[in-house]
Amino acid sequence: MDQLTLATRTQLTSQTGLEDLIPDLTGDTISFAGGLPDPAQFPKQAISDSFQRVLANNGLDALQYHNAKGYLPLREQLAARLARENTHIDANEIILTQGAQQGLDLTAKLLLNKGDHIVVEAPTYVGALAAFAAYEPRYHEIPLENDGLDLTLLNKVLLTQKIKLIYTIPNFQNPTGIVMSLAKRQQLIELANRYDVIILEDDPYHDLRFAGESLPSLKALDTEGRVISLGSFSKVLAPGLRIGWLVAAPALLRQIRYLKDGADLESPTLPQQVISDYLIHNDFDAHLDSLRKNYLVKRNWMLDALRKNLPAGFTYTQPEGGFFLWLTGPKSLNFERLLREEVAPKEHLLYVPSTHLYASNQVLNSARLSYATYDQATIELGIQKLSRALTAEALRLNA
Repeated sequence: MDQLTLATRTQLTSQTGLEDLIPDLTGDTISFAGGLPDPAQFPKQAISDSFQRVLANNGLDALQYHNAKGYLPLREQLAARLARENTHIDANEIILTQGAQQGLDLTAKLLLNKGDHIVVEAPTYVGALAAFAAYEPRYHEIPLENDGLDLTLLNKVLLTQKIKLIYTIPNFQNPTGIVMSLAKRQQLIELANRYDVIILEDDPYHDLRFAGESLPSLKALDTEGRVISLGSFSKVLAPGLRIGWLVAAPALLRQIRYLKDGADLESPTLPQQVISDYLIHNDFDAHLDSLRKNYLVKRNWMLDALRKNLPAGFTYTQPEGGFFLWLTGPKSLNFERLLREEVAPKEHLLYVPSTHLYASNQVLNSARLSYATYDQATIELGIQKLSRALTAEALRLNA
């Protein structure tokens, strides 16, 4: 083993920060790091009933091998739900994946050669950067404005560089919680058509809007089949089922299916059939409405705690949906150092520092906080711990 030479891609994927999102926790640690849904909202009994029905009525088929496209009835159910917002697709344009995360990897594997130029939001989802890293792209970071990507800067990049892929999270952006406006969604589609670029739309929080006006997905606005769109049951049903989906034009989906064949043959069929059964026997829209109400309350708990406890000099977003808000401090603050040396070991508190949420790894003074998991008392205690550490750090920096 001493002489073993690993592939060079291991050097690119070993320090992405993704492993810090869901660490092994001690009993008194509060983690605002991972985007973990509230476990109290898992429809445990309904899912248990679906498992029982599937195994009793279709067990031999559910336990057998199937193809990489995924369980056809579930793909048809997804197509019907997507059609509600004029996304004109059918089941043959959907492939079921192991969470949306696999969709990121499959899309990168489909499109990216070493050195290809791609656009990412600044900041962006750490898991996407981890998925892209193995394929060695060259990043162009486009800052976020209050209503999404800075399209003026994006247009300048598209004029001067051959961009292969634009990666975006238009709804309740991870990590900032920002929503891309309808006008910018339409303009982004126009830019992609003009410059012959594929858009990768990562949209796992689409159904978790608890304030503001619902907006069509980029896929719903797609006019030339340029949008590959990802969704997931992890945030709205249960992440342990590990089922997501990828929507793409048939020519793209065919090649993605071949790549998935080589990766894992298929996503597990049993949970696919369980989800399909759940959708038949339960009011999924009522469940989503309950989730929205729950996460609105949790967001408000965290916003209230921040208002009460944060020292001066900090700002934060107020998301209209999803799981995250974005905390920004003075330019001199290093949230990464503070986490490693002070907050985690002394306060037993975790968050995601901004370092790994930028492709450049150059921004240090921001952090992602998730309000999705805990009750009010725990959220307030966690924010008090964080505020205490930030106050001490501000005093140290100003000394």
